[in-house]
Amino acid sequence: MRRMTSRGCLTASLALCAATALAGPPDPLDPMDFMPVDRAEARLGQMLFYDPILSGNRSVSCASCHHPRFATGDGVSLGLGDGGIGLGPDRHADPDNPPEQRIPRNAPPLFNVGHADLKALFADGRIEIDRSRPSGFRTPLEDAMIPGFSGILSAQTMFPVLSPDEMAGHYQENDVSKAVRQGRLTGPGGAWDLIARRVAAVPAYVEMVREAYPWIETPDEIGFTDISNAIAAFMALEWRADDSAFDRHLRGEAPLTGAALEGMALFYGEAGCAACHSGPLLSDHGFHAMAAPQLGPGKAESFETHQRDLGRMRVTGHEADAHAFRTPMLRNVTRTGPWGHAGGHDDLRAFLRDHADPVAGLDAYERQAVLPQVEGLAADWAVMENAEERGAIAAAVTQPAHPLSEADLDALMAFMAALTDEASLSGRLGVPQSVPSGLPVDR
Repeated sequence: MRRMTSRGCLTASLALCAATALAGPPDPLDPMDFMPVDRAEARLGQMLFYDPILSGNRSVSCASCHHPRFATGDGVSLGLGDGGIGLGPDRHADPDNPPEQRIPRNAPPLFNVGHADLKALFADGRIEIDRSRPSGFRTPLEDAMIPGFSGILSAQTMFPVLSPDEMAGHYQENDVSKAVRQGRLTGPGGAWDLIARRVAAVPAYVEMVREAYPWIETPDEIGFTDISNAIAAFMALEWRADDSAFDRHLRGEAPLTGAALEGMALFYGEAGCAACHSGPLLSDHGFHAMAAPQLGPGKAESFETHQRDLGRMRVTGHEADAHAFRTPMLRNVTRTGPWGHAGGHDDLRAFLRDHADPVAGLDAYERQAVLPQVEGLAADWAVMENAEERGAIAAAVTQPAHPLSEADLDALMAFMAALTDEASLSGRLGVPQSVPSGLPVDR
């Protein structure tokens, strides 16, 4: 069947478009599917999110890599956590404590992370809801995972504090990094408990915790899960995105027109985007190999020397999951670059072109990553310069190709712009002027 063009759609009735090329859009986002948020808990979470006290060396906050200035990311392909100074593309190595490597994956955006449809988080889904486990989750900690997290968002929020390259720092640098190196993560004296004790030693935090959780009577009762639950509440409130032009179209308030309407027809029709970007969040929450360029240190164990990233296979052990990564949600997608699990594309239009025809896109890929230079780090392009490694990435693709014309790309880019929710980009509580610890706030 011939695809209906924008001119055809605009000269036909909107109902006819909906019955043909636009048959696929989902129902509107349901407010009841977002986690309820207590304002006092969210305010506590706001302070903790921006406070470097949670990092081993007290130098990195959650906001260092997830900042509203960069649409809840950091504006670079692969970020610098511990050992970095500054924000976004201006972040650079601390000469007195340089990073040992880049963070191996692109910082994911935080829009709509409080939605009930999220059953797995991180690019490889290594944290998943699993009601058969005591904690309710399957995580890298396996059965050592402690109970008390309010949900999967809370459970994932605090794993970065255990990562030496993200927030913990490296062995012998601080008490948290030493605990991580020794495998003491949970329980008294573990890394999470050490962080909780830091927070409990700040009187202003104790007061805020008591307001948010009245059942906590003394500082000694403040646990790591209380910190994590508060940060999850903040993120769920701050970056809920459900009022884009696309959302208003779905609610019947203001139908899309022009190029955005044609782009939606393509998205749910011939371009095949909705095969993976389905449902109200525009994600099937599944894992797909789409030949995204691999760069940086890769995802490897300490004893491995390669720079590849096998994605979901690292979690499942199944070869069929090699190079597969979780389908991202798409609200505010025009603002959340660079794109791809390793941030290989700094041009969304180029990403869409390559993504629609993955094998050809990988073959024709031109470097466009944003990688602040750090002396002494491993070569960033080792995988892309290795024909065998590139071939393995391409061979993993199972999705059919949907080559796009320049007109198609114009329309899809217009539809991507229609997914922007300005209120969520601005946030609800904003960046605080200061935090209770007195440490500097990334602004």
